[in-house]
Amino acid sequence: MSLATPGRLARPSRIHAGYILDLDGTVYLGEEPLPGAREAIAELRAAGSRIVYLTNKPLERPAVYAAKLRAMGVPAEDDEVVSSLDALVAYLEEAPPSRAVLTIAEPLIDEILGEAGFTVSRDPDDVDLVVVSWDRTFDYDKLERAFRAVRTGARIVATNPDPFCPTPEGGLPDCAAMLAALEVSTGAKAEAIVGKPSHHLARVALARLGVPAEEVVMVGDRLLTDVGMAHANGMIGALVLTGATRLDDLPPAPRGPVFVLESLADLIPPGPAGP
Repeated sequence: MSLATPGRLARPSRIHAGYILDLDGTVYLGEEPLPGAREAIAELRAAGSRIVYLTNKPLERPAVYAAKLRAMGVPAEDDEVVSSLDALVAYLEEAPPSRAVLTIAEPLIDEILGEAGFTVSRDPDDVDLVVVSWDRTFDYDKLERAFRAVRTGARIVATNPDPFCPTPEGGLPDCAAMLAALEVSTGAKAEAIVGKPSHHLARVALARLGVPAEEVVMVGDRLLTDVGMAHANGMIGALVLTGATRLDDLPPAPRGPVFVLESLADLIPPGPAGP
């Protein structure tokens, strides 16, 4: 299997046993499926491939994204969607805080952490961990509380490294913007960013998929998070040009993806093929 050449498309020659598919910019954009996505996913399933959907987006529970896919005509069970929230809980279960958690996040994060057995507090003197996520309610009060906690020794963990999320209108500031404000103001760095391309999220997704990493194609629209996750975790990287990356953005081998696709439709090789 050779790497794609910069500036050129490269399709797979066979169907693989497993696929991890990014959502925003790969399967859909906004509330609409991207061209060819439904048909390609149906064909992969018909060929016997296993599929997991993956998102760094921490704004909804994975079951909500599964319902969104089904509403678009894309088959998806609730447990077939893995998000940075799953990786966050798994990480904190392995490296738990000794006291409470303070969040720069929307209310869902507090709910998820509470359900997982962690105590969430708004008092920076009560906490030894700050969780940073994409937060459309971000304000100076949240930043100041987190600043005080970190300056007195609290650890930082973030859900995802994305600077922006693609939307039909051109994108929205994402978790990295909030994390940058905290890191710059405190001089501290997050000990972990659990979303793509981290091994934290890859481990959860591969366990859910049940397919060896070398037989899994990780498909997404970003070089840093999607292709980077494939490289770092022994998977086959496929870049789709329906989201954040253009064809002329491709780096030279070996940093580039194995496959470069105009859309998910190009996952299906020409002629008969099987996993």
